[in-house]
Amino acid sequence: MKVIKFGGSSLASGESVSNAIDILTAEDQRQVMVVSAPGKRFPEDTKVTDLLIEYAEKTLHHQDTNNIVSEIFNRYQKIGKYFGISNTELDVIHYLLLNLPKQNYPNDDYLLAAFKAHGERLNARLIALILNQLGIKSRYIDPVEAGLIVTGEPNDALVNPESYINLDHLKIDPNEKIVFPGFFGITPSGHIATFSRGGSDITGAILARGLHSELYENFTDVSGIFSVNPAIVSHPATIKKMTYREMRELSYAGFSVFHDEALIPAIQGEIPINVKNTNLPTESGTMILPNRNFVPDRVITGVASQKHFSALYLHKYLLNKEAGFTLRILQILDKYHVPYEHMPSGIDDITIIFNRKFLTDQLIDLICNEIQALINPDQLEWINDYAIIMVVGEGMKNKAGVSATILSSLQEQGITPQMINQGASQISIMIGTKKEEASLAVKTIYRQFF
Repeated sequence: MKVIKFGGSSLASGESVSNAIDILTAEDQRQVMVVSAPGKRFPEDTKVTDLLIEYAEKTLHHQDTNNIVSEIFNRYQKIGKYFGISNTELDVIHYLLLNLPKQNYPNDDYLLAAFKAHGERLNARLIALILNQLGIKSRYIDPVEAGLIVTGEPNDALVNPESYINLDHLKIDPNEKIVFPGFFGITPSGHIATFSRGGSDITGAILARGLHSELYENFTDVSGIFSVNPAIVSHPATIKKMTYREMRELSYAGFSVFHDEALIPAIQGEIPINVKNTNLPTESGTMILPNRNFVPDRVITGVASQKHFSALYLHKYLLNKEAGFTLRILQILDKYHVPYEHMPSGIDDITIIFNRKFLTDQLIDLICNEIQALINPDQLEWINDYAIIMVVGEGMKNKAGVSATILSSLQEQGITPQMINQGASQISIMIGTKKEEASLAVKTIYRQFF
C-alpha cells in the first residue's frame, strides 16, 4: 500500500483534481489519498483555508456571513460541477458549512480550528463523491472514524500515540480507494484540533506510519527537492535521494518543501518518502530514506542558508578554567525565556547564536547588561549582521578535507567565515557569515561541489 498526499495547489480546480485522480488510479498500490483544502487557482486567488478563517472571524464578531459562505461553497461547487456532481449531492457540503457556527466550542480557539479544518474535511468528502461518480470504488474516512487522536493546543496539535494503535485496526478493502482529510485530528473530548499550518503533510506521514505503508508519496508543485535555493542559483540540481537527517538539517536552514514536523511520524516508522511533481508525476522526484544502509551519490547533498540570526560574542582570558561560566549565561537566557540556536566555543571565546524572532531590542539590552554585570567578560559584542549556512551530506563522513575545500573556495571570494562548526553526526557543517555575504557564499560552495 502507498499513501499519497496532494497539496492545495494540486486540488484547486476541477482540472487539477482530475489530474490528481489520474495519479491516484495510475497504480493499484496507491490506496490512501490525503487531501488538502483547495488552494489558489491563480496568483491573485484566495485559498479556501483563508476564506474559512475569514468566516470564523465574522462569526466571532457576529457579522453577516452569507457572502463568505457562498464564496466558499462556490469553490467546491465548481469542482463538483466539473465532474457532473448534482446539486443534491453537493447539499451536504453546503449544510456542513452553514452548520459550523451552530456547534458548541469550548472557546474561540477551538472554533477557529474547526472552521479551518473544514477546508480539508469538505474537500475529502467531495473527492470521494467524485471518485464514486467515476466508477472508482472509494470511501471517505474521517479522523473521528479512524481514531486520529491529538493533544496540545487547538491550532497547534500533536498526534497522540494511541492514534497508531487505532490506525493499525482500520480495515481497508484492497479494491477500494480511501480519501482522508489532512490537517486535523480529534481531541480526547471529541473536538477538532489542527496541526500547525501546512499540517496535511503531517497527516500523510501519520497515516503512512499507522497503516504500515511501503511508501509515502508527497505530491507538490515542484519536481523534487533542489540541492540549493533556485532564487540563489539558477537551474540547480535536483536531489535524487537523501536521508531523513539530511532533510532535517536542510529544513532547519531554510528548505521549505516540508513542514519541519511533517517528517517525524515517517521517520519513526522508517517509511520512505517520495517528493514528486503533480504536473509531472512520472518524474522520479526526490526519495527521502532511512539512514540505515544508505549509500550517498555524492559528497554534498545540499546547501541552504538563513539570514534571521544574531550572535553574542564573548571573550574572557582563561575562560576554560572558570567553572560554571556557561551555566550562568544559560540561567540569564532562561530568566528572559530566550532560546539559543548554537554555542560554539574556544579556549577564551564563546559565541551564542540566536534566532532573531525571539528577541526585541529591549531584550537584547537586558541580556547584554546582565551578562556584563554578572560575568564581566573582557569583550562583549552583539552582532546583528549574521547568517547561517548549512552544508549537508552523508558523503562527508567518508571524505577527508571537505571543510578545507569549503574554506579555500570562500577565501578565493574574499569571504571570511565568522564561525564554522561541524555537527557530531559528521553530515553537516555550519558556517556563520555576514548577511550580505550569505548568497555569494552559498553560490561558491554549490559551484565547488556541483
